[in-house]
Amino acid sequence: MKIWTLLAAIVLGTGLVLVFLQLHPPKTLRIAAGPAGGAYDQVAKRYVEELASDGITLEVIETAGSVENEQLLAERQVDAALLQGGISVTDPEVEAIGAIFFEPMIFLARSELTLPGNPALWRGLKINGGRPGSGTAAAYVDFLAAIELDLLANQTVAIGYDDAISALIADEIDVAVFVAPIDAPYLQRAYGHPDIQFVPLDHSNAIARRLAYATTVTVPTGAVSLDPVIPPEPQSILALEARLAITPDLHPALVNRLTMAAKALHASRDIITDPDAFPSIDGTDLPVNNAARQLITEGPSTWHDWLPYWMAAQVNRTLLLLLPILFIVVPMLRALPGIYAYIMGWKVWQHYPDIRAIEDELDENPSAEDLERMDAELVELDDRLSKVRLPAAYRQAAYHARMHVELVRKRIDGLRAA
Repeated sequence: MKIWTLLAAIVLGTGLVLVFLQLHPPKTLRIAAGPAGGAYDQVAKRYVEELASDGITLEVIETAGSVENEQLLAERQVDAALLQGGISVTDPEVEAIGAIFFEPMIFLARSELTLPGNPALWRGLKINGGRPGSGTAAAYVDFLAAIELDLLANQTVAIGYDDAISALIADEIDVAVFVAPIDAPYLQRAYGHPDIQFVPLDHSNAIARRLAYATTVTVPTGAVSLDPVIPPEPQSILALEARLAITPDLHPALVNRLTMAAKALHASRDIITDPDAFPSIDGTDLPVNNAARQLITEGPSTWHDWLPYWMAAQVNRTLLLLLPILFIVVPMLRALPGIYAYIMGWKVWQHYPDIRAIEDELDENPSAEDLERMDAELVELDDRLSKVRLPAAYRQAAYHARMHVELVRKRIDGLRAA
């Protein structure tokens, strides 16, 4: 019985180890962010701090922007990526945690420049449309298509955000386009600067309708600054929704932890966002991971209150992995008593063919020499039976076998006397 108990324990232990290895997530993952010091870089660093509380190391990969982020994600060089709204994803298997914040499409210009409110009428301007590989550059091209403005109607330059602010101040460009969180550090530098003006767009709702992935948000009076009051009146501006995208094979526990981090970092309100508006399963243009969807719409389960995050994230998966083990171990445990009883009985039953063979031989009128030989064999057989080690509950079978041996020996004695 000890052997079978040990075997069952080994099987169960091995199964539990395999389940643990399957369930325990990697300790590191990589996220494609954006240029160093940029808005996406800062967002990614907030995720670094959030995930570090559970011992997860998040490596932030510096990139040119959302276009490169998408490429790295499709090539599986990163596990997650921040993607600007409207950036198409070539890999159909890439999933989204959700949309995580608004990114206004902000137009800034030299303060002395007089611009038509309708951007379709802009001509002869030197406009920074974002550097190559950035989400801003991609969005600006789509914006021009939406307002049906020829790219050649203005001169387009491609420089980074910080350099664009400096270029506006130095009168080196006329207009700069920014797709970024409204509190991005480089925009803070521009707000209220005497040489830079915010450009409100006429017909923003119509433009948003033409630009499939855009919406409009309202920036309240004084949202940026109350002294001076910026903006001096409410402004309706275009906005995209940034997304947190992941590879389809990202460990389920890390999907769960990233979603919880997104809820912690993006659920609060700001000047253009209502509380709990993000993370959102809408507006992603990507299939939303099922686990992330459930966590966003239904909230964390009670398991999260008392289990490690990686276990709480996979309670159902744990059960699914344990079921095959239970299907093996439970029947084995139920069969063990019968198997054990058979083995104990077999230690005795294996001698009965020898007894039967001697009985058959006695029916063939054996000689005196054969009787002596058979009696000696029975003595030896009885000795072997007496030495069989059996638990008390199974010794009766050995006693019965020895009784059978004794009966055959008495038959031999009877034949001798005859």
